Amino acid sequence: MHCLKKFLLFATISLISFSVHAQTVTVKKESSRIKGENTEGYETLLDGTSAEVNTSFTKFLKAYGKVKQSEGIIILNEPTLSGSTFTTPIYAMVKDKSQKTSAWIGIRADSSTTDVSKINKELEKILHEFGVKFYRDKIQVQIDETTRATQAVEKQQQRMINEGKTLATKLEDNKREKIQLEKALENNKTQYELLLKKIEKNKHDQDSIAIAAEQIKKVTAMHKEKQQKVN
Repeated sequence: MHCLKKFLLFATISLISFSVHAQTVTVKKESSRIKGENTEGYETLLDGTSAEVNTSFTKFLKAYGKVKQSEGIIILNEPTLSGSTFTTPIYAMVKDKSQKTSAWIGIRADSSTTDVSKINKELEKILHEFGVKFYRDKIQVQIDETTRATQAVEKQQQRMINEGKTLATKLEDNKREKIQLEKALENNKTQYELLLKKIEKNKHDQDSIAIAAEQIKKVTAMHKEKQQKVN
């Protein structure tokens, strides 16, 4: 029963806390200063702690090049975007902002590469893809939790069904035993009354025998006396 209450509480909290609406990832242009240098890039605000966003963002960016972190800055060297490798490093940063967590990615504003527009377009796309993946991964965690809870509830439900079948079988056994005991009790009552009658008859017979024995003794005494008188 305690486990059942726990499962029901979990289900109730999950339904209350889970709002059925689509998360929309919005990416906007945002300039920043990285190690004293002006940069231009893109930012998206996410619902999550800076620690989990940073861990997820760093792992995500490893698919695009060599990643290292320095003083809270994620640096992507020799990035490969859409099959092309660039010498211009890409910077990324995660920080708390407006009750949300900001994930930012960009390059130096004075970058000498001739493909700045192409890189920026790719960075906007990458950041949007990261935001979508971040939310999907978080939702997947919730799905995994509810799946485990569902499996646990189904297991508990099956256990209760089996317990119900066992109890029903025991009840039928109990009914049969009750009928047998009632019959045995009725037989016992009949035997009890019969024994009382037999005991009463036995007492009566004993009294009759005792009287007869006494009479026989008297007759025997009379015969002996009569025998003594013979001369």
